[in-house]
Amino acid sequence: MTKLPPSQAIKVHQKGAALLIAILTVAIVATFSSAALWYQWRAIEVEKAERQRLQVAWMLTGALDWSKLILREDARTGIVDHLGEPWALVLEESRLSTFLAADKNNTAVSLEDALDAFLSGHVVDAQSRLNITNLVREAKISEPDKAIFKRLFLELQINTSELDILCNGLLASATAKPDNEDFNEINLRPQRVRQLSWLGLKSSTLTKLEPFITLLPNQTTVNLNTASAEVLHAVIPTLDMASAKQAVKVREIQPFQDLLQATDALKLGNNILSANLHSVGSNYFFVIGRMRIEQTTIEEVSLINRQGRSVQTIWRDRGVLSADLAATLQ
Repeated sequence: MTKLPPSQAIKVHQKGAALLIAILTVAIVATFSSAALWYQWRAIEVEKAERQRLQVAWMLTGALDWSKLILREDARTGIVDHLGEPWALVLEESRLSTFLAADKNNTAVSLEDALDAFLSGHVVDAQSRLNITNLVREAKISEPDKAIFKRLFLELQINTSELDILCNGLLASATAKPDNEDFNEINLRPQRVRQLSWLGLKSSTLTKLEPFITLLPNQTTVNLNTASAEVLHAVIPTLDMASAKQAVKVREIQPFQDLLQATDALKLGNNILSANLHSVGSNYFFVIGRMRIEQTTIEEVSLINRQGRSVQTIWRDRGVLSADLAATLQ
């Protein structure tokens, strides 16, 4: 191999160093550029998510206000609540641009620029279900209410030992004092049905019970016009499941106007319904609103209390549904 003169060898080394520095410079610039691009993308996505969050919040708030208006107007017609009234109608998933197109005075947003979102929702009579709060009255377990829940547990093929766990947990949470040194998370009073797991109920038990129970702030009656056959069977001791299913069909033709009419329609004879347990009207309702934007579905559940024409929101829960669950609800 021919050996280069010292001057030429130095020039070769300098060219190699310059090439290496150029490569390193390009790599550093590319790294900083990609980092800057990522930060810019992240800022855009954060802003987009925040904008969608605000838009969803306003839309769901509007849906809640509209539902409250319907319930307030429904109070004008009387104290009877049934599934044939306007509040019970289900809003199927509808594109928001449909509502914009229906508003002839709306010129602020074109349909092309409208949010690509879908709205759906419905109102559920909370008193169509058995109220867990009824189990504890005057700091002790109510045996008549426990008997009602026992019939429901048996109908759903749930071990009644789970009912004992529920009653013991409710009683403990109702009588526990936060300043007591023995107070812990087990003594916390559940505020939602899913929180009954705090008391020791199995998740499988809650899954079976959830369509038929609720957890309201006060003791309530069961609305015979909106209750399911399972709940009717549980809340009326002499009514078997076959008769309960028949009662659901009877009230579709003619809703019960009072307990006396319900007694006659259900052929209960001398077993007159009790105003402490049964009713034909409701004060509590769940308003369920759902917004779908691209692949994200957001659901909000609100508990509404109606006293006369006064309608108030007790609580609101909002969360993102999984894609699989959202697909089953569409």
